[in-house]
Amino acid sequence: MSHRDLAAVLILEDALFGNEAWTEGMLAAELAGVPDSRYYLVAEDDSTLVGYAGLLAAGGQADVLTMAVAQDRWGEGIGAALLSELLAEATRRGCREVFLEVRVDNPRAQSLYRRYGFTEVGVRRGYYQPSGTDALVMRWAAESASAGQPAGGQRTGGQRMEGTG
Repeated sequence: MSHRDLAAVLILEDALFGNEAWTEGMLAAELAGVPDSRYYLVAEDDSTLVGYAGLLAAGGQADVLTMAVAQDRWGEGIGAALLSELLAEATRRGCREVFLEVRVDNPRAQSLYRRYGFTEVGVRRGYYQPSGTDALVMRWAAESASAGQPAGGQRTGGQRMEGTG
């Protein structure tokens, strides 16, 4: 992801997250941390942004900061490809574990994370604002990693993955 992707990312953010969407300022600040501690990537199909994801990696741990796929593209493996690349990047950066928060009312995302070996470690009450929705905290450990995950830069089902960091 680069600054040139921000307009398309903001449209997707708003469509998926409404009043809980990240702002342009928040996303720009995140991109300022690339490549030191941040890694962001986009999934494109015929030059149309269909997904994006971001990672914070420091001190042997990483956090999935954001991940989104256009709703009309759900079920095509885009989220899996994004997550796989984030985990690969965390591993390249020497992280032995990765954490994330996911809405308790998002079983689709939770299922994806479990397929990749994430386990539940807690709940953050009222984490998502302004709705006050709780977040399930999940953890992935490098020793639970499965082989054969797609690497960044590959075409997956016609989509192109492009990362910066």
